[in-house]
Amino acid sequence: MPGLRETDRELYEAIGQAGSPEVDLALRRLSRAANYSRLWVGSAAVLAGLGGPTGRRAAATGMVSVGLTSAVVNQGFKRVFRRDRPLRVDEDLNRHVRMPTSTSFPSGHSASAFAFAQGVSDTMPWTGIGLRILATAVAYSRIHTGVHYPADVAVGALIGMGIGQSTADLVSKRWP
Repeated sequence: MPGLRETDRELYEAIGQAGSPEVDLALRRLSRAANYSRLWVGSAAVLAGLGGPTGRRAAATGMVSVGLTSAVVNQGFKRVFRRDRPLRVDEDLNRHVRMPTSTSFPSGHSASAFAFAQGVSDTMPWTGIGLRILATAVAYSRIHTGVHYPADVAVGALIGMGIGQSTADLVSKRWP
C-alpha cells in the first residue's frame, strides 16, 4: 500500500517538526516511564493499594491485559510483520529516546497502554477515562521521540483495546 506508507511517513515527519524543549523533555520522560510497562505496574499498585476490592480487581484485570497484549504483540505480530523502525535524520538528544532493537509494527508501548486502560475501564470507568488519556499520550510520545510511525501506534492501540476488553469480559463472566 504505497499511499498508506507515504501518508504514514509524512505524518511521522510532520510530528517530528512539532514540539518545544519542554514538550520534548516531558514526552521523552513519559516514553521511558512506559518501558517494560513500569508505568502500568505503578498504576496498578496505586489502584490495588487505594481502590479497595474494586481497585484490586481493576488492577489485576489491567495487568493481565498488559501481559497478554505484550505476548501477542512482541511474540506474534512483530515477528510476522518485521517492519523497520523509522530512520532518524538527526540525532536530537533532547527529543529522542534510545532506538529499540525490536521491529516497529505494531507499537508494544501503545498496545500495552491501551490494554491496561481498557482492562481497568470495565471495572472503574472514570479511572479508565484518565488512563485512556495517559495511554494516548504514551502512544503519541512514541512517534514524537522518533521510534514509531503513526500507523504502528494506531494499530497497537486497537490491539491493546481489543485484548483489554476481551480480558475484562472474561474476568466479569468468571468472577461476576
